[in-house]
Amino acid sequence: MGARVFRNTAVAPAETTSALPGAVRKLGGTVDLPLLLVMIAMLTFGIIMVFSASWDFSLAIYDDPWRMFTRQLLWLALGVLLAYGLSRIDYHYWRTMIVPVMLGTIILLVSVLLVNEIRLGATRGLSAGSIQPSELAKVVTVLYLSVWLHSKREQLHDITWGLLPLAVILGMIGGLIYLQPDLSATATVFLLGGLLFFLAGGDLRQILFLFVVALVVGVLVVQVSATGRDRMSAFLMGIQDPLQASYHVRRSLEAIVKGGWFGVGIGRADTKYLGLPVPPTDSIFAVIAEELGIFGALGTILLYAGIIWRGLRIAAKAPDVLGNLLALGITFWIATEAALNILVMVGLMPFAGNALPFISAGGSSLVVSLMSIGILMNISRQASPLAEREGRRNYSAILDLRGRDRRRSLSRAGRS
Repeated sequence: MGARVFRNTAVAPAETTSALPGAVRKLGGTVDLPLLLVMIAMLTFGIIMVFSASWDFSLAIYDDPWRMFTRQLLWLALGVLLAYGLSRIDYHYWRTMIVPVMLGTIILLVSVLLVNEIRLGATRGLSAGSIQPSELAKVVTVLYLSVWLHSKREQLHDITWGLLPLAVILGMIGGLIYLQPDLSATATVFLLGGLLFFLAGGDLRQILFLFVVALVVGVLVVQVSATGRDRMSAFLMGIQDPLQASYHVRRSLEAIVKGGWFGVGIGRADTKYLGLPVPPTDSIFAVIAEELGIFGALGTILLYAGIIWRGLRIAAKAPDVLGNLLALGITFWIATEAALNILVMVGLMPFAGNALPFISAGGSSLVVSLMSIGILMNISRQASPLAEREGRRNYSAILDLRGRDRRRSLSRAGRS
């Protein structure tokens, strides 16, 4: 029995029980209740904060104070429906569908460059900026790499089957996003690719080489890109003296200081009226900090911690390695997006345009994030009592694939 759960031995039970790879299976398990409760709290809190942060901005941009809020409600309803649908569809379905989904995503990214809708100095969206394929590309990259790394896990130590194909995949997606330009989304895609390669058991020397190359390329991009130079310069100045930080960060810190420990109350923040850039989207964490104080900001972080906790638990209980990789990739993606947004708002990262998942106004980010939660729910539904016990060993095996003689090692039976 024990050999069935290790990625280097026989195929796991969940990979053999689907008669049709793309079929919808009858799932006997239930969704992860703690994750569901955290998501209800997160989405309720998010829609309240969008209403508070958007009405003045929406009035100025659309001449309608309700425009952004009502659109967010519609996107929320669509995202919840898609999340429910994906929670009912066997995640092994992605093995047969991920290639056309990836091709469709590439077509959307190319369409952005061809349509060339310029908004705020960048070409990132379609349909007047309401659809941003770069958001979809992040999660599709996680899905594609999880399926691909799972299928090639026995050959990852070979550079021709491991590092080189990975570089091609990430280079294609990251390059199209960079041309928009969207430096933060490009960096997120490469970070997730390297992380999944590590979790799937990639050779440590290849991972180190990938890290060095990414670091060199990142430095070159910053030097070549005027946007990159400006952001890095403002970040370094802000680290030395917050008063010399970028305008965006200064207004964000002003909002946080005004909020104090307990905040000024929902709807009573004034920084969002007095120059805080795009308060309903990129800057919504600053609005939270001003209206609910440091305690409110910490509560928001705890909600993300709850999602990360449940995501890691679902990964540990997943019935096979594909489920492990999908759950870990989705969890780390959500964590990365949240961390980047929050760290930028407090001046601890160079400026990036990452949305705050589930909270920032924006249909693409909200719908894609909820779809990812739906996939996580589906993985949790397929965990049986046996898979829960053996899943911990499987999870450990993913993190312990570093044989000293370039052969993969297995976790000990009692390792958690």
